[in-house]
Amino acid sequence: MSDLGNIARYKQHLDEKKSSVRIDTSFVDMVEDLQIKFKDLLKAVPVVDTHNDLPYLVRLQLHLDLDDEKFDLDSPLIGQTDLLRLKEGGVGLQFFSCWIEPPNPDELYQDFDTANSVVRDTLEQVDIVKRIIRKYPNKMTFVTKADDALKEYLSTGKISIALGVEGLHQVDTSLAVLRQYHELGVRYVTLTHNCDNPFATGCTTVIAGKEDKGLTDYGRRAIKEFNRLGMMVDLSHVSHQTMIDTLDITKAPVIFSHSSAYSVTGHLRNVKDDVLQMVKENGGVVCVTFVPGFVQKPGAKEATIDDCVDHILHIVNLIGWDHVGLGSDFDGMASTGPKGLTDVSKYPDLIVKVWQKTNATENDIKKIMGLNVLRVWEQCELVAESMENEDPVGDTWEGRNWSFPEWCTRCSVLYPGSDKKNAHKHTIYSTQRFNFPNETLP
Repeated sequence: MSDLGNIARYKQHLDEKKSSVRIDTSFVDMVEDLQIKFKDLLKAVPVVDTHNDLPYLVRLQLHLDLDDEKFDLDSPLIGQTDLLRLKEGGVGLQFFSCWIEPPNPDELYQDFDTANSVVRDTLEQVDIVKRIIRKYPNKMTFVTKADDALKEYLSTGKISIALGVEGLHQVDTSLAVLRQYHELGVRYVTLTHNCDNPFATGCTTVIAGKEDKGLTDYGRRAIKEFNRLGMMVDLSHVSHQTMIDTLDITKAPVIFSHSSAYSVTGHLRNVKDDVLQMVKENGGVVCVTFVPGFVQKPGAKEATIDDCVDHILHIVNLIGWDHVGLGSDFDGMASTGPKGLTDVSKYPDLIVKVWQKTNATENDIKKIMGLNVLRVWEQCELVAESMENEDPVGDTWEGRNWSFPEWCTRCSVLYPGSDKKNAHKHTIYSTQRFNFPNETLP
């Protein structure tokens, strides 16, 4: 047979195959229907994301120069976050992380008393977030209360911005710093990052084969101060024992700002089922992260949006719709994100996929979109109100060395013996001090 004959027969075969295909439009119709329903839900509830690292990228690359004309959040950026895509994704409350790396290149460092610049650097991150909001006053607004976040979204359409600090190494051992972060508007702090600190053990310590000591005594006192302030306790990054110890003593519900389910992906950054059960009893919320390494299935070549759906559904099936939320870690992952979930515009796709695979009610979907996080935030505020007559925790880390110049020891005492009370903890150093003419003070 000629080549033309072969071609004719092949075309006839293709035509017959096409005619035998019946497109099932019901699936397409269902997806379109859920997309419409999701848009309707956005009129009452925003998407809430509890963890985004855009401020770190700004400080890393621009330092404090936010006037760079090429840095325009109203235009598409190369990364995973900008205003256009936040709006497309339905985001109405974004927690920006004010993360600063631990002060030692070895993140498992144990030398907690070495002077460092981590508090200064954290304050610069806070400053960057507030300056970004100032640049876009018609698009973003700063919030410090759960109720205000929802009201601003519903009444103005602006994206509410809240602050988190990713690790108690960023208070440099001092609960006084924690209190000042709260004054500045920080509303959650992660107990550890990828290192231990004087308060708790991090999961990376356990991964490195070291002992899981959980919360320290000082850490237990810190949890009381979190509760008194209304600061949400974030248990992402911490060790399994730290999770258990914290859930045993906290008076307020906790969050996991960016963690997923250990039973789906066995990474210690995720939450084991026994802890998930404790989260249910506590009333807390696990905000599923999209970091590929924390959601990818064993043996899979890549992470996908369906993996994230499976993490969400594992939590839902185990402890219910009241305890799951979204915590992407966008612009904080060294990758493009899971396939199909690459940036902040993709939340609708994720929510619709969750809806497809369940018999969820509209109220269930509202909870995962943001109501769960808002509820936990508000409950932490109520706990703080119930503790408003309690004094701040005045304890300090027992390993701290207090250092003062020698000339200060010649100042007046507060009362007889006050200069001796903590003298055993002090290091007194000598220094050449400039003396003004006719100076009478030491």
